Parts: sequence; structure tokens; C-alpha cells
Amino acid sequence: MSLNILNKINGPKDLKELTSDELKTLSSEIRESLIKKVSTIGGHFGPNLGMVEATIALHYVFNSPIDKIVYDVSHQSYTHKILTGRKHAFINPAQYKSVTGYTSPDESEHDFFTIGHTSTSVSLACGLAKARDIKGGDENIIAVIGDGSLSGGEAYEGLNNAAASGKNIIILVNDNDMSISQNYGGLYKNLALLRETNGKSENNFFKSLGFDYHYVKDGNNLESLIETFSNVKDIDHPVVVHIHTVKGKGYKDSEENKEAFHWVMPFDLKTKEPLFKNTGETYADIAGEILSQKARKDSSIVAITAATPGVVGLGSFRHEFKDQFVDVGIAEEHAIALASGIASQGGKPVASFVSSFIQRTYDQLSQDLAINNNPALIMVYWGGITDSDVTHLGTFDIPLISNIPNIVYLAPTNKEEYIAMMEWGIEQDKYPVAIRVPNVGVVSTGVEVEPNFDNLNTYEKAKDGSEVAIIGLGTFYHLGEKVHEKLKETTGINATLINPRFISGIDKNLLTQLLDNHKLVITLEDGVLDGGFGEKISRFYSDKDMKVLNFGASKEFTDSVSLEELYERYHLTEELIISDIKRALK
Repeated sequence: MSLNILNKINGPKDLKELTSDELKTLSSEIRESLIKKVSTIGGHFGPNLGMVEATIALHYVFNSPIDKIVYDVSHQSYTHKILTGRKHAFINPAQYKSVTGYTSPDESEHDFFTIGHTSTSVSLACGLAKARDIKGGDENIIAVIGDGSLSGGEAYEGLNNAAASGKNIIILVNDNDMSISQNYGGLYKNLALLRETNGKSENNFFKSLGFDYHYVKDGNNLESLIETFSNVKDIDHPVVVHIHTVKGKGYKDSEENKEAFHWVMPFDLKTKEPLFKNTGETYADIAGEILSQKARKDSSIVAITAATPGVVGLGSFRHEFKDQFVDVGIAEEHAIALASGIASQGGKPVASFVSSFIQRTYDQLSQDLAINNNPALIMVYWGGITDSDVTHLGTFDIPLISNIPNIVYLAPTNKEEYIAMMEWGIEQDKYPVAIRVPNVGVVSTGVEVEPNFDNLNTYEKAKDGSEVAIIGLGTFYHLGEKVHEKLKETTGINATLINPRFISGIDKNLLTQLLDNHKLVITLEDGVLDGGFGEKISRFYSDKDMKVLNFGASKEFTDSVSLEELYERYHLTEELIISDIKRALK
């Protein structure tokens, strides 16, 4: 692929020397570079392809970084990175992983925030605008937000504040009629009306808030974008520029199958086949099947998701049970309150989230759900220590959820426990229940587990031993099994092995029994230690004659650090755990 124009671009100022035809050629070269890179290493595919022209136009008209651009979620910021001195990470395969998938002030003066969660750009831009006004500046402040992100509560709060500011703030609404999956919500009827009327309908959500309003029918047309951006540059009041773009533009498959190509694993551009195939069932598949089976017999079952139906196993469910399925859009807070309301009237809601996204719901979990003690079931996916980027870490859900009164947080170790916990969580009517879905391949023992966890905080003693007790929580129970065997091999100690099952409480009877013939208790958890499960055990033994070692993640933000490195850092390898046990027993 020839990059005749892109090779000349080292910063936004280089754009301003290009002709209209050269800008169009540049957009093609950037699009081809994006397709090649993302198909090779994975990443956000559709969002970035749809924003190529708009990003070029922004940097052609405005003067970044003096004029400040904030990208919501920032998963559509790849073209922005290319134009701001980071093209090497998109055209040189050897450097593909040298930048993050999101904006990062550590990388460039053109990035103002590390962002990976949704609905934040307008609020952050309001802050930049206020800081500008305090300092007496006159730069433009631009917030880029997708229509999917408009479903999140913070977006409404930001828009409400921005409209009342009376100063320069430009909200660029990228409307491609898609969230991660299909959009849901009343707002989207108005966006559709605005598209149908070429922005001329008086029924205009943005105008009703007090914004000046401009519409660009073809948001992938450089001339139209440049003209509109030029008209609003240096404006002295809040304005919304509403552009209609094509998600996944320039790659036929992503244009036709927008949800599947929102984020992709590496795939072969010729065969379209993934380079890494996921074989066998997943815990998400199991959950979807359980819910489908129950929904066929019980109309009170309601599955809830926040724009991620495929991730949480509801891809088929949403089509078969339209009246028993609610996608709230990117609005996790609303989803929790919705589930609480359904449960309060005898319904059986099952609300499913990704761990890093459920962080948004703390107040609703506490106030709307737990204080009212309504028996909703919350499924938490992707929880655990991972090599993810800093914005999508799944290490914090245990302290967040397990320390709220009334919520029973469960950690299955295998398929049979998982099924039993789901059955109990759906059918019981005494507590809000959360399940931390194992973030590993499915493990099956073949031994059926009774779906009864009414006797709260009762741990399972899997192997009875002495001197050392190993308490392995959830997915780390399997690490506990390996440590148990290696400890026996290397020291002759036949340790007690415990599967706690409950994250949110302790089994005082069992822990008291361990005092009789144990010197050391170790805890293993796939999450942050501070405020986590292990601290509950340490606190119980704090005034007793028992040593305790807690193994898990340190309280830190990690950014795309390999699991191998993290496990070494946190002493979560069999060898390092055994070494620490030996040291503690001396």
C-alpha cells in the first residue's frame, strides 16, 4: 500500500497545506492503515473507520493542542493519533503495540485525558472550558461523543451543564445509528427524525436544551465537515454539530455487520477467519442457555444488559424473548435500578455487566438495590487480574460489591457450581445476589451441585489437612489446587484446601476450627487485595494465634502489562507462593 500523503503528515499543521483531493487520498490511506493494523492485532474496528474524515476535518480546521479535542470513550481516536505524531504505530507492524488503544496524555500533548469509559467527554470538556474562562483564554473546546454514548447518564448531565454555560463549547455528535450493538431508547427516535429531516425538524433534543445546532447529512464528506467546522470555530456560545456517519465505513463486512466489527480479535483479511479461534462453550454461553430455558417456562424472567448482549451470552436470548429482554444502552446505573424495581414486584431480573463497567453502579447497588434488599441477580463478567489496558481492568469489583450490606457475592470455581449459583440466585427471594463469572475456560467436574446457598458464608472444605490452609477464591481455587500438590511434594505438608464460594462473608466456624492444627492460612484471589476477600480473613485472625498471607493484586492501575509479569509481581506463581509459605513457617 502506497502512503504518499500520509508519509508527509507528522502533525496537524501538515494537513493545512493539503488540497481537497490530497485530503481525500489521505483519508483512504489512513483507512487502509487502520484495517491492516486492527485486523493484525485486534482493537476497535468499526468506530475508527467511521471517524476518519471527521477527525481529519477537525485537525484541518482547528488548532490542536491549543484548541482542545476530547474523545468520548476514545475508542474512535486512532485517526487522531495518526495525525498527531503517532503514525508509526499504525503503519509499521513492528510498532503496532507502541501506543494504547485510547487517548493518553503520556503519549501526546494532543491528548488531554486517559479515557476508556463512555459518556464522559462532554463533562470533561465542560471542565476544560471553565478552566479556559478562568484563565481568560479563547481557545475552542470540542467534545466528540457518539450516539451510543448519549445513552449514558453522565452525557445528559454534561449536556445540561454545557448548554447553560453560555460560552464556547462545541459538541460533535457522531451519529452512526449504533452503540456497541443496536441503540435503544427514546432519544434515538429524535436522532432518526433529525436525520430524516436533514436536521430541520423543530422537534430537536439539542435545541430544547438551549444549544445552537448544525447538521451534516454526510459525516464522511470532507468538504461538508470542513465547511461546518469552519462556521462554528471560535463561536461564542454552546453548539452541537450533529454528523451522520457510517460505522465501519470502507470495509464491506464491518458496514454490514456493525456489532460484530465494533471490536475485533485479529483476523485474516482474505479469508475473514479469526486468527485465534475460541473453541468450546463459555460461561457466557452457559448463562444464556440457562436463561433461555427458564424464560421458556417463566415469563417473570427478565434479562438486562447495558449495550453488551453478545459479551454476556444474550445474543440469542434477545431475539427469542423480546418482551423479556431489556438493553438499556450504556446506562449501567439505570440497569441496576430497573432490576431492583422488577424484583420488588416479584419479577426475576438477571442483569449482566462487564466488571470494569459495573464500577459506575456503586450508588445504585447500595441505595436502589441493597438497602431495599430486592432479590435481583447480577452477573459480573471479565473480573480478574488481566493484561488489559488501564481503562478496562477487572480487579476492583470484589471490594466494590462484597462490602455492601445485604448483597451476597458468589464465586463459582466450575461449571456445576456456576449453574447451581445461577439457579439459586434467580429463584431465591431473600437477597440481592451477584455472581463473579469465571474469567477462564469452562472447568467441569461432572459432579452436580445442589442449588441451595441459603446457609450463607458456608465454605467448602475440599481437602482436609493440617499446618497450612489454602483458601482459593473462584478461579484461583485451581491455583490453590496446584499449590496444594506442590507444597506436599516439596515439604511433605498436607494442607487443607478450601473453596469459600462466598466473597461477601466469612465462615467463622470453619476458620475457628483451623486454629486447632494450623499455623498458616493463605488466601488467593483474582483481584485487588485492598478491601478484598483476603482482608476479611486477615481481620478475623487479627487477634488470634494464626499467620495469614494474602495473595492478589496490588492497588495500582496497570496498563497492558502481561499476565506473566503481573503474576510474578504479585507472587501468584506456584513457586513464589511456596517460597512465601516456607518463609512464613520458619
